[in-house]
Amino acid sequence: MSDRAASGNQVGSSLVSDSQTLSRAFRDLREGYGQRELWLSLGWQDIKQRYRRSVIGPFWITIATGVQAAAMGVLYSALLDQPISQFLPYVTVGLIIWNLISASILEGSEVFVANEGLIKQLPSALSVHIYRLVWRQLLLLAHNLVIYVVILAAFGVWRELTWASLTAIPALVLIIMNSLWVSFVFGIFATRYRDIAPILGSLILLLFVLTPIMWTTEALSGAGGQISERAKLAEINPLFHYLAIIRDPMIGQPQKAYHWYIVIAITVFGWLLAIHAMRKYRARVPYWV
Repeated sequence: MSDRAASGNQVGSSLVSDSQTLSRAFRDLREGYGQRELWLSLGWQDIKQRYRRSVIGPFWITIATGVQAAAMGVLYSALLDQPISQFLPYVTVGLIIWNLISASILEGSEVFVANEGLIKQLPSALSVHIYRLVWRQLLLLAHNLVIYVVILAAFGVWRELTWASLTAIPALVLIIMNSLWVSFVFGIFATRYRDIAPILGSLILLLFVLTPIMWTTEALSGAGGQISERAKLAEINPLFHYLAIIRDPMIGQPQKAYHWYIVIAITVFGWLLAIHAMRKYRARVPYWV
């Protein structure tokens, strides 16, 4: 009996150690991407289910975002004494990208809990649910970009665009890469510790105010004195740099290289953290949900 118990312990420990290898983590990522027909279909079904029986469907999110951007743009352009033709495109693009970033954090923290049934019943890679989430957010982003096209035409922003504006494409790729690792990390740890999700909800509200979406660092710097010095505190907020690398080229503003350096560094660190979390805790997620 003791020999059987010892052999059983050895088998169990070998299975645990095998599930906590880098190869298993990378295999999960590859297998999840290989099942793209599944998560592409599920992500599209999420959109259709959310707006089922609605006449204009997911374009409700477009209308809501457009109204919010118009209200904030008009109000804060008056408060900050900014030309509305420049400030409204700034606010609109910032809000569109912010919705993508905040949804990746908030929905990413609940991605595994929300898919408890599929995780326990469907034999698929864990990364399928992450790909599904990010794909769904990209579909919503595509609907919101209709507002951007309207802004380009209505305010003549297209005249400010140059070939450098094409850097918005690699910037979007970087944001997608960050959405993936954020969903992995927060998804795993928020599944284990359920207090993380509400904490993130409160944190996102705070970051929305601290991120230059409704205000500009240039306006604060131009005020002079202590206000100008305090405007530099925005640099501490990493989300400011994410917004800058994609918003600036989309509205034809000059870009600063250091924003890219910071975002790339965070991306590399984030993916290292995500791979470690996948290697260490991937096998435990089905038990935690």
